[in-house]
Amino acid sequence: MSANNYHRITFTRLSKIPPNAIIDLMNDPAVRRHLPLAQDEFGYVECDRFVAIKERMWEERGLGPWAFVLDDEFIGWGGLQPEGDDVDLGLVLNQKYWGAGPALYRRILKHAFEELCVDSVTALLPPSRKRVAALRRLGFHKDGEIVIQDQRFIRYRLIRSEVTQSVIR
Repeated sequence: MSANNYHRITFTRLSKIPPNAIIDLMNDPAVRRHLPLAQDEFGYVECDRFVAIKERMWEERGLGPWAFVLDDEFIGWGGLQPEGDDVDLGLVLNQKYWGAGPALYRRILKHAFEELCVDSVTALLPPSRKRVAALRRLGFHKDGEIVIQDQRFIRYRLIRSEVTQSVIR
């Protein structure tokens, strides 16, 4: 898929996606390698719980992750979600669409800074994610480490006052 077509990706709620599609993505070994919190099998029970948690974020906080759809195909999920006092941006994409990350980041950051007016956005990456050049090009800076459920993550932060228009356009 060429980068020219990534603008056609639509955002919808995870609850609109067939569970099988989410389960397949969450059990893909290439994807799971970068999801250290995904320790166990991800089946229907886990999928129902996962979607319910993400939907509750929308209800309680007015933000949460979306499902990403391209030409009627579920290609992944991600967006903004609360992480302590921060708003965290995460993406989980089908390996075939990993190249869509920068385009999706830009759209999500535009929403965060222009519509939600948040002061900063974090991105938490496991140490297995060695390639962070795309995050740096967007203006993210390393901002320490955080441990969640005994798993270490490198925290990157983008501050609204430091965002250039080219990042969110």
